[in-house]
Amino acid sequence: MTKNRILVVEDDKAIADGIAINLQYSGYDYVMFANGQEAADSLAQDHSYDLALLDIMLPGMNGFELLAPMNQYNIPVIYLTAKSDAASEIKGLRDGAEDYIIKPFDALTLLVRIEKVLERRGKMNQIVWVGNIELDLSNLTVRKNGETISLKPLEFELFSLLARHKNRTLLREKIIHEVWGPDFYGATHTVDVHIANLRKKTGLSDKIKTVPKYGYRLEDH
Repeated sequence: MTKNRILVVEDDKAIADGIAINLQYSGYDYVMFANGQEAADSLAQDHSYDLALLDIMLPGMNGFELLAPMNQYNIPVIYLTAKSDAASEIKGLRDGAEDYIIKPFDALTLLVRIEKVLERRGKMNQIVWVGNIELDLSNLTVRKNGETISLKPLEFELFSLLARHKNRTLLREKIIHEVWGPDFYGATHTVDVHIANLRKKTGLSDKIKTVPKYGYRLEDH
């Protein structure tokens, strides 16, 4: 499967390294730049990106100035910035950015925002593999060794979330927010019930790990 490719322009090394780790764990290819002008200059030779994550306060060329060359090559942009003032956010979005995320940010929140933009722009890879299990995100189907596994809608959404964030521990509350929605006020025990069903139906009891007092992790190395 061809991976989605992401351009990251961030001059803070610690933040850049954190983004890189999360993109790698989530199955993305990425290219890093710490200088806005260097990133812009590179596009003439290589602009095959599905998405760009841009800081705003950059050396060489700032993130607002970078938006024009990104638009030229049809690369959707998410701003990641410490500029939390409303005027900057409005400018970024009005100029054409897909999203605007203020630092510091939660890693899972960033990954979900990336997915939403890729889906909205028709760039999201639609097949995810977990071992010999194939998730088709466009047709909402799951197959193991070619045989269909019947999952209920919420089971599919839960499995999809775990699979798209393999090898990452997901908070139970985060799982509820992403699968059941922010307005869900039921017991968190409902996650445990759906996890038990997933383990039984997929045969992944050894890979869907419980992290005590925290949440769950789908391990697939």
